Amino acid sequence: QLQLVESGGGLVQPGGSLRLSCTASAGYILDYLAIAWFRQAPGKEREAISCINATDSGTYYSGSVKGRFTISRDYVQNTAYLQMNSLKPEDTATYYCATYPIYCYSTDQVQYWGHGTQVTVSS
Repeated sequence: QLQLVESGGGLVQPGGSLRLSCTASAGYILDYLAIAWFRQAPGKEREAISCINATDSGTYYSGSVKGRFTISRDYVQNTAYLQMNSLKPEDTATYYCATYPIYCYSTDQVQYWGHGTQVTVSS
């Protein structure tokens, strides 16, 4: 079964930047899958924050991150990224990547989840 692994989280000061990555387990290609980023803080609901389609590479952002975060993918590296700039304390959460078939949010359930990477924004 395909497994996703997130990396790049850590502790950063407000206004700082982090770049998260999402990679697939060996033998699996992400080319044909949309890749989404979600986040969840303890006691908070899960929030869909960004997604990038396969095929046309259309992108989506939630209002809370639009203008600050950028999603991208590298087909050669078989990796998706979330560049996070101008980070705020309210961005503190566990960040997860997930997949959909071809297009973002095209199914009610995501196909696969990663285990998450922690992002903490604090001075």
